[in-house]
Amino acid sequence: MKHILVLHGPNLNLLGQREPEKYGTTTLEEVNQLMADFAQKKGYELVVFQSNTEGALVDQIQEARKKFDAIVINAAAYTHTSVAIRDAILSVRVPTVEVHLSNIYQRESFRHHSYLADVSIGQVSGFGVQSYLLGLQGAITYLESKKSIDPSEGSSEV
Repeated sequence: MKHILVLHGPNLNLLGQREPEKYGTTTLEEVNQLMADFAQKKGYELVVFQSNTEGALVDQIQEARKKFDAIVINAAAYTHTSVAIRDAILSVRVPTVEVHLSNIYQRESFRHHSYLADVSIGQVSGFGVQSYLLGLQGAITYLESKKSIDPSEGSSEV
């Protein structure tokens, strides 16, 4: 069974309570359950971690190198400020999908830049809770497509 790490950044522990007009009323626990159910149906197991601390997120990314096939991350505000998280993703070489509940490009100008975008295999934003499921589906599709062209599986690349 393949394993995917889901990382939630600062203030996402308040999901469902914090600015519901922007982020909705679904709690983080409900998001995690939706994702776990979706992943299980696809034959994947999720491990979920949330922290308001940048270093704790970096530690989780570094540990993912030997344990996980992909990462889905909503780094929240750290998306726009953290070179450390960017460098950790780049260093571990674990396929990573960046997700955001809101469309970061329709928000304040300082949110228009993502330090994670160029080291992620994709980015999903603006679809509320569905952003997580779309990001998870993207990670799974990526892993499945890699498996189908992996030379060790007997296929050859053209």
